[in-house]
Amino acid sequence: MTPTIEFRSDDFPQSDRFREIKRQTYEHLLSRIEELGAEFGRWTREAISEFVSIEVASFVRTQRFALNEHEVGQLSTALTQELAGLGPLEDLLEDPSVEDILINDYQHVFVSRQGVLARESTQFSDNQHVLRIVRRILAPLGRRLDESNPMVDARLPDGGRLNVVIEPLSLDGPKVSIRKFRKEPLRPEDLLGLATYNQEIHDLLKLAVHNRCNILVSGGTSSGKTSLLNALAFFIREDERIVTVEDTAELSLNHPHVVRLEARQGGYDGNGMVSIRDLIRNSLRMRPDRIIVGEVRGSEVMDMLQAMNTGHEGSMTTLHANSPRECLYRLEMLAGFAGYQGSEESLRRQIAGALDFVIQIGRLPNGRRRVLSVTEITGMGDNVITTQELYRHETHTDADGQEQDRWKSLGIVPQSPKLAGWRAVMQENRASSAPTPSPDGRSGFWGRRS
Repeated sequence: MTPTIEFRSDDFPQSDRFREIKRQTYEHLLSRIEELGAEFGRWTREAISEFVSIEVASFVRTQRFALNEHEVGQLSTALTQELAGLGPLEDLLEDPSVEDILINDYQHVFVSRQGVLARESTQFSDNQHVLRIVRRILAPLGRRLDESNPMVDARLPDGGRLNVVIEPLSLDGPKVSIRKFRKEPLRPEDLLGLATYNQEIHDLLKLAVHNRCNILVSGGTSSGKTSLLNALAFFIREDERIVTVEDTAELSLNHPHVVRLEARQGGYDGNGMVSIRDLIRNSLRMRPDRIIVGEVRGSEVMDMLQAMNTGHEGSMTTLHANSPRECLYRLEMLAGFAGYQGSEESLRRQIAGALDFVIQIGRLPNGRRRVLSVTEITGMGDNVITTQELYRHETHTDADGQEQDRWKSLGIVPQSPKLAGWRAVMQENRASSAPTPSPDGRSGFWGRRS
């Protein structure tokens, strides 16, 4: 006699048995919805949930499925999400610990939590099920996904970002990438508490933003560039006007005077396209005190550099690069792609004149995000952009064998003219070893030395 396989309630939603019962029940619900006609389309989610609960309970009894009350409830919840929500994605989207959702095909779903990627037990019925849910997300956004438009990048209503690639570009099923963002952006104090940087770097960044230094945040994918940029905006005075320019809107600045601009993709023939470069040029006519570009990745680099060089001090942006020096090389490369016609020396002088600090941020193997370097751009020398690294991230193992973070100060004084007054105070207090108040009146960066 073959033993009966029993599923724990926690395992039931991931079982083949659950998926088969769900499929049969879903088909029954679709036939009932067809009978209701247009009336069903006017129901609220609460009404749909009640309808599903009644129909599922009746169908389970009729078909004699051996389900307990808890499992019937799990089935009803899943089908409600299928009919009125986003199916298997709904719980993941509502989970605040989830940062990224990556779907390789209907059976392979991966989720990133605290920077660590792991496979999720959630599955779809088939690839068509994945497409049905994705198209439900895209429908209110007015975006198409089909063979003539097999790649879509869209901003979700909650501020998240959705990227989808389907056949014929994707060879083995739809590829879905969802980047979630916090409803409340991380504050500088939050990053300090998460050990993204230490108190000295916090004080330096506060001072740099307060004194309108131009800052470029550099790092890899999912390293925390946008979160750091959001946090730096907390240091901007409330009487300043900020214009943000992004390809896909991700920034969430906690500031009373923010103008948000987002690029627009063109139609099939390219008409109607509005690029980041167009928006940066237009933003200069909007009386900005600061311009914040979500990410520089193309020809807009020249307009961003010119804005920083022509009175829009205190501007900030991000760039994909592995180190501060690589960041500067990448700026030169992007300028070349933009058709820059001047000399190499002239371009480097523009970059050196535009930027004050490059902040390198990265995601460590354990998933933690850390500021890896704070580097100041000091000018030009021998046709090379000169820099000095003020802080460098290091790890060490304590007596208990635990890996600890530390930031090594190289004992260098910032040279930016925007910090001239504070630099004099810093040098004086280093000589006397007396703590000096930071801009908000508290003792901080200026009185300490690593």
